[in-house]
Amino acid sequence: MAKTSKAIIITRDIDQIAEPTGNVYDSINIISKRAGQISSKVKEELHAKLAEFASTVDNLEEIFENREQIEISKFYERIPKPATVAVEEFLENKIMHRKPGEDTDEDKNKEDKEIKENKDTGEKGNKELKK
Repeated sequence: MAKTSKAIIITRDIDQIAEPTGNVYDSINIISKRAGQISSKVKEELHAKLAEFASTVDNLEEIFENREQIEISKFYERIPKPATVAVEEFLENKIMHRKPGEDTDEDKNKEDKEIKENKDTGEKGNKELKK
């Protein structure tokens, strides 16, 4: 009989998910984008590892003999799903997120500093022109 993995269902508190953004849909959108990032990263890693085993000639002997390739594939099947990892990261505040057009304090400070530097250099430039 084939061994199947058990499906694990974890009940999540919607209010806890919605808390960081104030909107459950925004939170789910952030989680889904992060899950996509994790998924593509894992997929690239898996393809890089399996590329070592790629051959131009397909022999039945090679397919059945390659246990290492099977072990790598099984390892990647056992790791947590990207959506599960993304939810955990979101709930632990490990994901940086902001709405488009929303400035953070760091961005505002950086912009203020750049404006001040531009004014300083602009004033020097004007003084040199007057002389």
